[in-house]
Amino acid sequence: MNINKIVTMLKEQQATFVLLLCHKSADADAVCAAYAFQGLLKRFLPDLVVEIGTPQGINKPTKQLIDNLSIPVNLKPNIESASVLFLIDMNTVEQLDEVVNRLKTLNAPVMIIDHHAPSLDTETICNFCLINEQAAATCEIIYDMYQQAGVQLSLNEAKALFAGIAFDTRHFALGDSDTFRIAGGLVGMGVDAQEMLTSFSNPIDNSERLAKLKACKRAKIVKIGEWIIALSHVSAYEASAAKSLVDLGAHMAVVAGKKSGKLEISLRCNRDFSEKTGVHLGKDISMFVGEFFGGVGGGHAMAAGVNAKGNIDDALNKCLEILKEKILIVE
Repeated sequence: MNINKIVTMLKEQQATFVLLLCHKSADADAVCAAYAFQGLLKRFLPDLVVEIGTPQGINKPTKQLIDNLSIPVNLKPNIESASVLFLIDMNTVEQLDEVVNRLKTLNAPVMIIDHHAPSLDTETICNFCLINEQAAATCEIIYDMYQQAGVQLSLNEAKALFAGIAFDTRHFALGDSDTFRIAGGLVGMGVDAQEMLTSFSNPIDNSERLAKLKACKRAKIVKIGEWIIALSHVSAYEASAAKSLVDLGAHMAVVAGKKSGKLEISLRCNRDFSEKTGVHLGKDISMFVGEFFGGVGGGHAMAAGVNAKGNIDDALNKCLEILKEKILIVE
């Protein structure tokens, strides 16, 4: 699916208002991909109204980034008025929380552009999926759409794509040859790499520091073969805490927490664990755990998450149970 087919579909729908929806606590990859895609659509359909919607908010680093790049977003988008909806950078519509119920009642086509494996529910709701699981970030997919269309990015769009890719690859630590090809292309367009890498680097506040320290203090360490697995729980910053446990020496970490009665789990691993075990945290663990606990899960090979219901200890034990099965199968 290229931009020409998307434009044809929009014309057939006689679309006048297109809404680009980002997931809960939208990150730089989601917002920046939406921004660049918005610009691409406007190149072909200048009279089309295209809006970026973030009904469940934006994460802290991305707030600073969109201020620097002057990216307009609507925190209260009018979903019901959209002729067509695009879900940007989300593998499941459940990442929209209560907004998903509004999507299910719409007559408007729902499209998805993402680099995660989609859930079955998402494929049922969406009329069209543009998914490339090999891409390290959704911004890479949008960059290639520009290249295929022969359309030149503006400097601000190029900066946005660079920032989104840098964010999702942990400053290119998770990038592959395509990632560096694209980053090089963006730098060639005038992007100052050092400037962009610092544009969303906020100092860590004390609440996040405490969450990381508590996760370390509470961690249960399990050894499966040659692999060291850390399991812990905190009340916030689960993803940051899981990454910290891996940085400290665990091959793989699972950190769970509860917010407003909802269970949230973050999973992280290092490249050695991912490549040698072949375990994909999103498809092999998170999806199953999410479904088991009445929620959703998914993500990347080395970084994934779950939003569900249930008990923290039960969820951590389930993650460990599935992980043992997967590693034993490999061995």
